[in-house]
Amino acid sequence: MGRLLASEVQQLLHNKFVVILGDSVQRAVYKDLVLLLQKDCLLTPSQLKAKGELTFEQDKLVKGGQLGPLHNGTNYREVRQFSSDHHLVRFYFLTRVYSKYLEAILEELQSGEHAPDLIIMNSCLWDVSRYGPHSWNSYLQNLENLFGRLGEVLPESCLLVWNTAMPVGKKITARFLPRKPLPWAIPLRRIVVHANFYSSIKASNHGFDVLDLHFHFRHAWNCLQSDGVHWNEHAHRQLSYLLLTHVAEAWGVELP
Repeated sequence: MGRLLASEVQQLLHNKFVVILGDSVQRAVYKDLVLLLQKDCLLTPSQLKAKGELTFEQDKLVKGGQLGPLHNGTNYREVRQFSSDHHLVRFYFLTRVYSKYLEAILEELQSGEHAPDLIIMNSCLWDVSRYGPHSWNSYLQNLENLFGRLGEVLPESCLLVWNTAMPVGKKITARFLPRKPLPWAIPLRRIVVHANFYSSIKASNHGFDVLDLHFHFRHAWNCLQSDGVHWNEHAHRQLSYLLLTHVAEAWGVELP
């Protein structure tokens, strides 16, 4: 897999509507894609860290974020959008893989002027850590609900790529995670492995693509931020290359 230039990414996603759903790691996926659609440079540390800002590299905050109170609650919302003459990229922040809010997003996408051509999605860490002692069973059921609904509402022309959750460190200090110990004996990093296993199977069983980011970054600890959850600009550019290469292959497009 070689390096992709902004001009090549622009061509691959020409007249495409891309939707990215997920947590702060997926928000960084959105940001790197928006940046790569415009210029050949990396995200800055401050851009990676920023949350809910009014604008980022010519995009705009549509809902939530700084338009409402910034917080780390499970009802946090942030919707962003980048548009140009030939590209449309939208991001929805999720704290749960399937919910009434997710249903509202699907309804919005169905009723919108443009149907999505590509959906990139992951939700895991919030699901398994912020919803009480039954979080794990709820996550498994919500995965089944999600992929079942996506199979019902997405047009056949839409490519859905389920990103597995990225690895997490041994010591985790990310602010959105609860300070009290999780109600399981095994560490979060192992829970993520199990979650990726089940989510990948469920996505594949419903006919959706899976990009195993956990596998690709399992040894890239030098790119993991000090909070044990987020990744630096080099990891996210590599992630973008992996993702875009996967999309190109799925669409039958030969990259340079």
